[in-house]
Amino acid sequence: MPGTLIIVAAPSGAGKTTLVRGLLDRDPQVQLSVSYTTRAPRAGEEDGRHYHFVSVPKFGALRDAGEFLEWAEVHGNYYATSKNWIAEQIRGGRDILLEIDWQGAQQVRKTFPDAVGVYVLPPSLDALEERLRGRGTDSEEVIARRLLAARGEMRHVAEFDYVILNNELQCAIDDLVAVARACRLRYAQQHARHRLYFDFISQD
Repeated sequence: MPGTLIIVAAPSGAGKTTLVRGLLDRDPQVQLSVSYTTRAPRAGEEDGRHYHFVSVPKFGALRDAGEFLEWAEVHGNYYATSKNWIAEQIRGGRDILLEIDWQGAQQVRKTFPDAVGVYVLPPSLDALEERLRGRGTDSEEVIARRLLAARGEMRHVAEFDYVILNNELQCAIDDLVAVARACRLRYAQQHARHRLYFDFISQD
């Protein structure tokens, strides 16, 4: 039974992580992919649950061994996804959600062309700046760099299948839940789950 790989991308501060958490709380059939990163853990983050936190040399060794489905440098840190783990989960019929940037999404689609892409947009650049400052985790220099990068990142929105404008949080979560449920209603997924029924109605 094939599962679905759902890619969620957004500029930093658009609320992607909050939306993903809302989806996971409401839809137990969706499982979050745990990425590798070289950045330091933030408050409350646990190794193996939120990310696999590794050193730059360790990251390089895993990359060179062909372990990663995709990898990218974002704001001075490296991020990557385990290729073999994703493939195994999809084959087992599990829906996997992957939080990555647009560059990673391009790489993922080369291996998983049936992946469903969702891009989260902030209501405006002003709102994005307000959210970044409200987190209280980044320096002024980092905030300025993220805002500068955001406009360029958002130009890739047309590469995604669905777009969610994160203006009102609960509505945005509802939209993401709807996407995940719609993915399960595609013909390939329904045929795999109900093969005998489909075979019966296809008989002459």
